[in-house]
Amino acid sequence: MNYILFDDQTVREDMKPLTFTKPIADIRFGITTMREKWERILGQKTSSLTEKYLSVKYPLIKDESNILINSSVCPSEALLKEIEALKTNQALVGSEKVIAMNLSLENLDSMEIAESEEVKLKSETLCINYPWDLFSKLGKAIESDFEKLTKGRKSQSISKTNNFIGEHPVFMEEGAKVEFATLNTTDGPIYIGKDAEIMEGAVIRGPFTLGDNSKINANARIYGPTSIGPHSKVGGEVNNSLFLGYANKSHDGYLGNSVIGEWCNLGAGTNVSNLKNTYDMVRVWNYRLETFINTELQFCGLIIGDHSKTSIGTMLNTGTVVGVSTNLFGAGFPRQFVSSFGWGGFSGLKKYNLKKAIEVAERVYARRGMKFDKVEKNIFKAIHDCTI
Repeated sequence: MNYILFDDQTVREDMKPLTFTKPIADIRFGITTMREKWERILGQKTSSLTEKYLSVKYPLIKDESNILINSSVCPSEALLKEIEALKTNQALVGSEKVIAMNLSLENLDSMEIAESEEVKLKSETLCINYPWDLFSKLGKAIESDFEKLTKGRKSQSISKTNNFIGEHPVFMEEGAKVEFATLNTTDGPIYIGKDAEIMEGAVIRGPFTLGDNSKINANARIYGPTSIGPHSKVGGEVNNSLFLGYANKSHDGYLGNSVIGEWCNLGAGTNVSNLKNTYDMVRVWNYRLETFINTELQFCGLIIGDHSKTSIGTMLNTGTVVGVSTNLFGAGFPRQFVSSFGWGGFSGLKKYNLKKAIEVAERVYARRGMKFDKVEKNIFKAIHDCTI
């Protein structure tokens, strides 16, 4: 069977700016991305049905028989059984969204399912619908991923120089290093990826995950649930946040209830407010409705798209949303919504020159031994062209 992870268009718009540069399937939630979760349970690779400008990097693979799965839904054994039971041209439908479809090649091209062919979902599902779900539901995602990744495996030995508190497990992959740190698993497990490092003096409270080749700097304070993707460097104080990967917050400064896109850099002393002085529920910008909407959360900090950066001492208000490849600097608080390719801050913003933005991205990729190629440049151009 050919498996395709499709973007739910409503969720895709609601998840911006995080989905400007990638399908929903390639967003990290917990330890792994949504695609990695599905490919593990399916036992095979998947392709994506997403926006046209992303399809070169994330191509769609078709076959005579195709199972399409909503990539905003986390997998489970019970859900997989319901999906596999679908007959050709049937759809598995939940209360708010289509979960999966079994489509012939002909119907895949038209994406049509007759109403009479709907099958009602029976199992419970964990879904992501908005960017803040990535931190507000993060604890469940970490615990689910931890169980699946570590089942039947043995952790690498962990140095006795560390201070251990709590009954939940700590799992350390090959090549990881942790010395003279405090690891508190009272509220959940701690997972440390391959060749990752937690430096001396760091205090970590689970549930917590550190991706492959990532580092926690000395004397950092990390409160769970927090997940840091691969090839990232994090210091200072972090609470209930998700780093998608390839991002840095190396220095002091507070970050809470936030999602940090790939290739972002938060300058030294960048501080994010995650609670309004009025203790009201936080409202954030929604790209689909083009207005601020209620998150129904009292704690919500920063949602920042890929390749965006802040300068030294940047201050960000509660519920700030920043688009792709934006550079924030200067005194004062920027607006709570800053679109993609912005350049400036409180005193005003101008549109970031595309050529210069690409040059910076090329340098950043080169630091990781990677190439910002023509495909990546075309994605940048598509986002730049649709940004006001």
